[in-house]
Amino acid sequence: MDPGKSGVDRTAGVATKADKAVQVLGPVEIGDWMSWDKFVKKYVWDDVKTPYFVRVAKLSKVQAGYEIFSYSLFLAILFAVISIASLSEQAPQGRSEVVSIYGFCVVCGAIVLATTKSPAAALVCASAPLAALLYFFLEGFPAGLGAIDKRLFVAVTLGLLVYSARVVAIAKAYPNMPDAVGGG
Repeated sequence: MDPGKSGVDRTAGVATKADKAVQVLGPVEIGDWMSWDKFVKKYVWDDVKTPYFVRVAKLSKVQAGYEIFSYSLFLAILFAVISIASLSEQAPQGRSEVVSIYGFCVVCGAIVLATTKSPAAALVCASAPLAALLYFFLEGFPAGLGAIDKRLFVAVTLGLLVYSARVVAIAKAYPNMPDAVGGG
């Protein structure tokens, strides 16, 4: 709205808000917004904490520890939810104590993997995607799941299976890894 027509200048507060933002956030130049890779590198991708595309032979114990921890945390949360939800009568496949016990075993395996980096615990965790695929192929998918949803579930589960093989390789190689990144 034109400040001359209403008699109120609405742009007066804008400069104040912008000044406060600069005080809180610091000055931002237009060139900084164009270098989005710096933001991704700073907040999403870190060579030490997120080394997912580094070959297992080149990982250090620190990098392997971060990768195993994030994998274990993901599996522990997922299978804790599955373990609890499978005890409900409203679960898609109905109540299943076997699924709940298996889910609890995977949670325990994930905790052991995160704390000890044991190859045996990694194998227990790696069995989870296979068990999920086997369960749904034997019991069938939930009735409300469409064809695209089923394919997406299978694709994600197969991806997790491939990644689980990497985690098993990391756990096996962990004792012989160098302590420092890039070190020996």
